[in-house]
Amino acid sequence: MASGTALIYDEEMTTHKLLWSDPICDIEVPERLSSSYEQLKSYHLVERCVHVPAREGSEEEILLVHSLEHLEVAKSTQTMSEEELKRVSENYDAFFFHPSTYRCARLAVGATLQLLDAVMSGKVRNGMALVRPPGHHSQRNAANGFCLFNNVAIAAEYAKLKYGLQRILIVDWDVHHGQGTQYIFEEDPSVLYFSWHRYEHQEFWPSLKESDYDAVGLGKGKGFNINLPWNKVGMGNSDYLAAFFHVLLPMAFEFDPELVIVSSGYDSGIGDPEGQMNATPEVFAHLTHFLMQLANGKLCVILEGGYHLKSLGESVCMTVKTLLGDPVPQITGEMAPCLSAVESIQNVRAAHKPYWKWLAYEDTSFLQNLSTKSHLLKKANSNPSTEHESKITNNNTVKVERFLELHMKNILFPVPPIKTATTSSEGSGHILPEHVQLVKEMDKTEIKALVSGFHADLVKEDKTLLSLGSMLAVLDKILKKEVCNGIAASSTAALSAAVALRHSVRFGFQRVLCVFVGDMQIIPNTEDGRMLIINICEKEQSGKTSCKHYISLNWKEDAEGNDFFSAVLGFILPVAYSYQPNLTVIAVGPNRNLGISGISLLVALLQGLAESRIFAVIEDTEISLMQSVAKALVCVSTPFFGIYVPPTQEKVNKIKALRDQFQQEWKMLQCSGKL
Repeated sequence: MASGTALIYDEEMTTHKLLWSDPICDIEVPERLSSSYEQLKSYHLVERCVHVPAREGSEEEILLVHSLEHLEVAKSTQTMSEEELKRVSENYDAFFFHPSTYRCARLAVGATLQLLDAVMSGKVRNGMALVRPPGHHSQRNAANGFCLFNNVAIAAEYAKLKYGLQRILIVDWDVHHGQGTQYIFEEDPSVLYFSWHRYEHQEFWPSLKESDYDAVGLGKGKGFNINLPWNKVGMGNSDYLAAFFHVLLPMAFEFDPELVIVSSGYDSGIGDPEGQMNATPEVFAHLTHFLMQLANGKLCVILEGGYHLKSLGESVCMTVKTLLGDPVPQITGEMAPCLSAVESIQNVRAAHKPYWKWLAYEDTSFLQNLSTKSHLLKKANSNPSTEHESKITNNNTVKVERFLELHMKNILFPVPPIKTATTSSEGSGHILPEHVQLVKEMDKTEIKALVSGFHADLVKEDKTLLSLGSMLAVLDKILKKEVCNGIAASSTAALSAAVALRHSVRFGFQRVLCVFVGDMQIIPNTEDGRMLIINICEKEQSGKTSCKHYISLNWKEDAEGNDFFSAVLGFILPVAYSYQPNLTVIAVGPNRNLGISGISLLVALLQGLAESRIFAVIEDTEISLMQSVAKALVCVSTPFFGIYVPPTQEKVNKIKALRDQFQQEWKMLQCSGKL
């Protein structure tokens, strides 16, 4: 299995620069690359990556996407005077040529293809290419929006040709619509293109009708072009996460890509003069983490925009740290998408309902009277009212720099020296992946002292004491932050989970999320909000009804494959992110109603929470499940999530009923404007 993260950077790409005064183009500076690379060095991330050299893209590779005429014009600029360069540049919307532009653009293409080759050949698992000029606006026959050659589009065509790929996902989180990429693939069902972008009802550049949610693709490509327009500025972390939960991830898992390429523009981050959004750098760690669960981990991240150097640099670092497998920092900000974001999400879902199985039974309808339309008519959109409290009232670079300096100190934490721990008591140590470290069990006297003092009501017999020894040894290491996550086999998983929850709260953890699969048997009191329990069981536990901090999700997995995607993405993840736990416990008890693939999916996706602090307790007879969960925790490779099966109407209705019941309390559930 491939491991390692590639990083591609070539200083020569900083030689492309603006030679005259142009207020539109003057933000696309060489320092965008060099300062991002310096920031990576300051976090000691460069030395942890696999160095892959850049190369020039060949003319044949460029012609996979662009016309010969476009290539010849670009080539001819190498020997032009400044005056001639200026004249040619004026033929395009927001673009400038320098004598080194053609060479830099070829390096940008080649660097992208080098990364793709490294990932596809198994030399590395994933990686990032820091390139200039960017690419997603450039079209078959034209430079546009700082872009000369469409790096990502060329990479997708190259991957289809060289590796025979039939399903490629392109995720464009730049704040501008990558109209160039859309035009290239809008009739192509082998490429699923997703773009969110500042739109403001077509007021924001590139101001195209076809950037709206109803541009779903053409001909055979219908349903494979996803536009999520942001109709006001100030969008934040919760809006971006809601877009992933309620639009992108369900589509991506149904599409089942063989490769994921990110058009990674960070002008959608805080402080950027172009985007004017409020998303902080750690959100890109979360987005990256989700995308790493697709395509067996084959993920290529290619730099696009990003014009606030500090915000750009920190966001690049968050992305690379996550690609390397570091724990994901806790997300900040209120976990509630704003009404305008929810409206856009609802319209995208309505537009794509005819094309996607996961949407077939969803109750979706278009919203015409959007909350932002009236602002536009009053021309108040230049100073839009926002439900998000703007973290930075003006985009003053120094203010944002100071904010980010402090913010990064607050969210970054020392990575525990051990990733995943277990004990060997149940004989499970030898069957787990080699990266799982064995820790010493608690001895009998230690357990007795601990249990008799605090858990005597739960533990009545001596023999159950021993089954708790291995569980408490691993949990203690997690609570003390000596290990990142852990897994314990237990002959009494339900009891172990109850003791683990109580022990964690007593240790000082304020919010513990427990997802229990199977018959829970012992349900702790959750009234003080320090625990949130989601019990996934075949039928309701007698005498216990769902409430804010105890939710029963009745589910029986489809025999044909994994239909649990819809429950995880549409309900469990949004609730978990709304709660923001500082520890996650996943327990699998007797009579489990989920297959190994469904449980592995749960473990993999929930690692974005609680600084990836996750503890799994599993019945000791479940050897195959232990192996798959350990694989998900170690993050060396992506576990198999099973064959995607769309949910039945009954199951869609079940999730909708739960969403309706809890969306006022757990606001990340909101995906419909009719609240």
